[in-house]
Amino acid sequence: MAEARTRRSWRWPTVAIFALALYVIVRAANSPQASAPPTPGAPPSASASPTGPSASPTSSVYDPADYASQARTRAHQTGISAQLLMAVLYNEAYKPHDPALERAWQRYKPDAAFGIANMHRATFDEVKRGRDFADRRWAELADDRDLAIEAEAWYLHDLAARLPAQWPGPYNRDELLALGYNTGAGNMLAFARGATPGSQARSYLDNLHANWAKAGKAVAP
Repeated sequence: MAEARTRRSWRWPTVAIFALALYVIVRAANSPQASAPPTPGAPPSASASPTGPSASPTSSVYDPADYASQARTRAHQTGISAQLLMAVLYNEAYKPHDPALERAWQRYKPDAAFGIANMHRATFDEVKRGRDFADRRWAELADDRDLAIEAEAWYLHDLAARLPAQWPGPYNRDELLALGYNTGAGNMLAFARGATPGSQARSYLDNLHANWAKAGKAVAP
């Protein structure tokens, strides 16, 4: 998760029931008479979901590998490893990514992250400055998965720019960037100098290693 503090992902299961209840309430409130029968002879609804990956998702279930093309494109633009970009997406797939659920959860926890890359408002507002998505809003991350990947790629780019040419710590560049994405630039630099990650950061790094091979397979040409 892109934030200055280490992500406490262990809290998600403890509030999943509450979040699900919020989600059901929001979906019910926003559903336009979903049970009404179709009018005979009426044309198909213009809002019908297209097949394949969508920039405006309507389901909480998704496979990061479906967005391999976007990951390769954004990685090329930013000079970041496509495998790293995809591995971070796998790391951040620990919770549902339905837009209505994310908004319901954000009402309960205003500092929650949005989008499939789990980015916080302050991080997004900083990353977008001077970029071609500077006019986009943080709330759009919940609906636009390509925007989420673009912002993720540029944040990793900005973290990479802060790394020294050499460092004494045991972690390689991609590992440090993943740790920076999860815990913030300050902690990333501390890990580069040899500081020991806490349990949550260590867990994030373990997940990165577990996801590394399938991330590489997903973005392979």
